[in-house]
Amino acid sequence: MRWQGRQKSDNVSDRRGMSSPRGRVATGGGIGLVLALVIFLVTGDPGALFGAAVPQQQPQAQTQNYEPSQREQQLFDYAGVSLKDVEDTWNTVLPQYDEQYKEPTMVIYSGYTESGCGAADSGVGPFYCTRDQTIYLDLSFFDTLIQRYGAQQGDFIMNYVIAHEAGHHVQTLLGVTDQLNQLRQRVATGQMNQTEFNEYSVRYELQADYLAGVVAKYQANRGYLEEGDLEEALSAAAAVGDDSIQKKAQGYVDPDTFNHGTSQQRQTWFMKGFKAGDLSEWDTFNASI
Repeated sequence: MRWQGRQKSDNVSDRRGMSSPRGRVATGGGIGLVLALVIFLVTGDPGALFGAAVPQQQPQAQTQNYEPSQREQQLFDYAGVSLKDVEDTWNTVLPQYDEQYKEPTMVIYSGYTESGCGAADSGVGPFYCTRDQTIYLDLSFFDTLIQRYGAQQGDFIMNYVIAHEAGHHVQTLLGVTDQLNQLRQRVATGQMNQTEFNEYSVRYELQADYLAGVVAKYQANRGYLEEGDLEEALSAAAAVGDDSIQKKAQGYVDPDTFNHGTSQQRQTWFMKGFKAGDLSEWDTFNASI
């Protein structure tokens, strides 16, 4: 993506080099990266991932003499430009549907942070917290996505992830997330089983992929995309498909436990959003997926 020299978002909070005063993540035992990748985009609540009560916000201490590498700083700057494109997209698109876009904050951290949804470390992966309407991102995730999960090398995989998380913010603004949470409560009360809920969760995630495609269309229309960018985004979508992750994690696929969609589904809905460039085909809940 053509990003150097372009404007960055003002809504990026830099917490790199920050650490817990106690020096560790209060995760109730922690969670492996493989499991986190299966569910990090669904709940928007890392406290739920840890199986522990959500801790209170705590002050963080600045690590002394923290110096990011040149590559890390480039990723940080790229993320700021990417978020600005997200903001410009939805500030343009949502008013066409008589909706206003409230811009989220994006926190970029290293290793550990506190969120409105609880403590999080790099093993959680990128996530959007509905409680504080903030995207949380550890830049080390992108090496993991490439090296462990086979995403194509390239900067646009970052754009896909940020646009997907911002898609959850759009879903929250438009009431879709509340509807999914109501269904989640039905699981908690025994009115719906987990397999039934998983189908709705898949549709929710595919809708966020569609919204990420809309952002990519906005960027393409303004001449920001370079050759290979869409292929990079599609490779990232494939890398975090339920079938791909399960094959790597356990050697087999269990469709009843899917909660994000297959690699093919995620790629398909990203491209649907890209081709449409608006919300005209975003209703994954009433579509054949």
